[in-house]
Amino acid sequence: MPEQEIIRHPQIDGLHLFLNTIVYRTLHVHPEWELLLVLDEHLIVAYEQQEYTIAPGQMVLLSPNQPHGFHKVQEGCTFLCLQMAPRCFPVSEHLCIDDICPAEHLTPREYQWAQGMLLNTMRAYLERPAYYELLCTGNANLLLHRLLTRMPTRCMSPNEADDRAERNARLVRLIDFVDKNYMHKIQLSTFADMENRSMSYLSHFAKKMLNQSFRDYVNTVRFNCACKLIAAGNHRMLDVCMESGFSDYRYFSKTFQQKVGMTPEAYSRLPQAAVEDERKLHHSLHSKECFYSREKSLTLLSQFEAKYR
Repeated sequence: MPEQEIIRHPQIDGLHLFLNTIVYRTLHVHPEWELLLVLDEHLIVAYEQQEYTIAPGQMVLLSPNQPHGFHKVQEGCTFLCLQMAPRCFPVSEHLCIDDICPAEHLTPREYQWAQGMLLNTMRAYLERPAYYELLCTGNANLLLHRLLTRMPTRCMSPNEADDRAERNARLVRLIDFVDKNYMHKIQLSTFADMENRSMSYLSHFAKKMLNQSFRDYVNTVRFNCACKLIAAGNHRMLDVCMESGFSDYRYFSKTFQQKVGMTPEAYSRLPQAAVEDERKLHHSLHSKECFYSREKSLTLLSQFEAKYR
């Protein structure tokens, strides 16, 4: 599937909050503002061709329609996420932020207020007291207002907005092209013909947008596929190699060992974490992350409130 993410708002129109433990989430784009509070472990955020290492207790603000991705540093990283549709704040649709870390622009007291406001909003969202929709929406607007008035922002020109939309659309097509063809011999020249663009242009485009070469990105998708197949069990390693798009087993094994620190065979013998009713594991080519039930989310939230208040 193309990584043009469609975000659902199951409880409050235009607003979604959740707790998530993530191993990786490849580059994707969506029209919502996204505010993260990292709760444990470190998170690497890919944004604007840079990577930021975010420590526990730090927040990250990501503007709409800006490609971004996440991956863990060591163990899976748990964070609180608030996503807000621009229609709730129309003027913000074309705003850009030059720095994704609010801590650099808030006083310690303001930052503590922002953390507390986000945690309070998450609790109201989960507990659903009377008129909680008004409370959550009001808190989210206050929080976004405080951050945007403190952080460096600028408004894109119409031409810049059009260029971004065209760039993002091409990125989605490139990701979709890889998704549909990674299991075969795949060439950037084929995509260049489809886009009526030169190889040189698209090679530079892929490097800039994906923060890695086209070939390295294809191998990343193949590697994610291999990990998913191994975790599912009942696959011979040679079948995993071929179904993931690697034509040479020795190359596959060497690449796997470089990325994971062990052979595919050793990885297959690792115990897989049980998936309980209170959490849902999502494992695909583009993500490995765990979402939690309302009850489990409340339990986790209480633990983190004690830590960050």
